[in-house]
Amino acid sequence: MDERRLKGYLSSLYPDLTADLAVVEKRALADHVPVIRRDTQQYLRTLLALRRPAGILEVGTAVGFSASFMATYNPVSCRITTIENYQPRISAARENFRRMGLEEEITLLEGDARDVLPGLKGPYDLIFMDAAKGQYINYWPQLIRLSGPGSVIVTDNVLQEGDIIESHFAVTRRNRTIHKRMREYLWELTHDGRFVTDILNVGDGLSVSVRVKQ
Repeated sequence: MDERRLKGYLSSLYPDLTADLAVVEKRALADHVPVIRRDTQQYLRTLLALRRPAGILEVGTAVGFSASFMATYNPVSCRITTIENYQPRISAARENFRRMGLEEEITLLEGDARDVLPGLKGPYDLIFMDAAKGQYINYWPQLIRLSGPGSVIVTDNVLQEGDIIESHFAVTRRNRTIHKRMREYLWELTHDGRFVTDILNVGDGLSVSVRVKQ
């Protein structure tokens, strides 16, 4: 089976983005800013319809595409808190939120998530993490604190373009720390008895953890 062709076919079935979101996506890709891929978008859209989260936390705003996407496609009104520490992207995200009329729904907190997360109060219904991959394991204790029974934690880019299955020495030297930490993170997710976790081959890999115990 040609997985690339299959994903291309499935993507062709998904509905188009709204005009505003399409502009943000096109501009981000032109500027080489990564945004969630089409199959990841569709999974999130389905999850939003299922969970109908009133409170959403996002770690890693970039230019605000995914936060805007969740605000647009969540079938219920919600409050989204998103965290970003790279100033050029903060400015772009704020402009995108303003242009789309989402400033009331989305609160952008500036700073390193390691410093910002301890000051937040949960629980959040949905937590979406799409930040520096090497930091996921460091954020995890705070995500546990900010979740409650029924909360869903979704983490993007966990398969590292397939490198996650390779041995430590098969990975390029500059990526070995991230590789090690991501494996540690996935182990924690799948072995924490408070959560039921699945790892999906969607986009560059999604982990989906549902909290089932306090």
